[in-house]
Amino acid sequence: MQTWAVVVAAGGGSRFGAPKQFARLGGATVLDRAVGVALEACAGVVVVLPDGADWMAPAGVKTAIGGATRSASVRAGLALVPDDVDVVVVHDAARPLASPELFARVIAAVRAGADAAVPGVAVADTVKRVRDDKVVETVARDDLVTVQTPQAFRRAALEAAHADDGVGSDDAALVEAAGGTVVVVEGEPRNLKLTRVDDLELARALIEGSPRP
Repeated sequence: MQTWAVVVAAGGGSRFGAPKQFARLGGATVLDRAVGVALEACAGVVVVLPDGADWMAPAGVKTAIGGATRSASVRAGLALVPDDVDVVVVHDAARPLASPELFARVIAAVRAGADAAVPGVAVADTVKRVRDDKVVETVARDDLVTVQTPQAFRRAALEAAHADDGVGSDDAALVEAAGGTVVVVEGEPRNLKLTRVDDLELARALIEGSPRP
C-alpha cells in the first residue's frame, strides 16, 4: 500500500505575526523540517503553500496553492496525489517535531484496516466548561485526548469525506461525520503545534536537548 503525505502550509500565521512555516528552527525552516520527516516516512509529498510563496521544493515533492480554509487546502493537495496511492497522511507544517515513528504508527493503523488514524495525547489538565466567564461544568477527562497530526487515511475514505467540500477542524472530523472508523494511536507530547512566537522558542529548546538534528 503506497503512502503519500499532504503537508498543509498555506496559513498566514495571524496569531504568530507572520507565516510561521517559514520561520527558522534549528538551522532549517519549520516547513523544511515538517517536509523532511514526511519524506522519511512516505513515498512522496505534496506541500500546500500560500499563493505567491517563495519556497524551493526538494526532490520528490509537489506543490499546490492553498484555499480559503484548511479543508480546501487539503483538497488542493489531495488532488495532486498519484492515483495509485492507497494511504494518504495529512500533516500540519506547524508541527515540525513529529517523529518518523509517529508517522509509522498512524500509517500502520490504516494498513491494519482503519479508515483513519490520529495521534492522541491524554489530557493532563482539569477541563472546565465556561459560559460568560463563569464555570458551568467540570468535564471528566478520563476518556479525553488532544489530537495531533500526522493523521493517516485510507485514500478512498478521505476523498469521500471531502466530496461535499465540507469544513472541519481536522480531516478526521470529516471522516467521522461520514461514518468512517477513526482510531487513536499514541501521540507525542513534544509534537507541539506552533501557534505563537513562544511556541517556536519552546521548539528550539526541545531541539537543542534532542539527539535528533
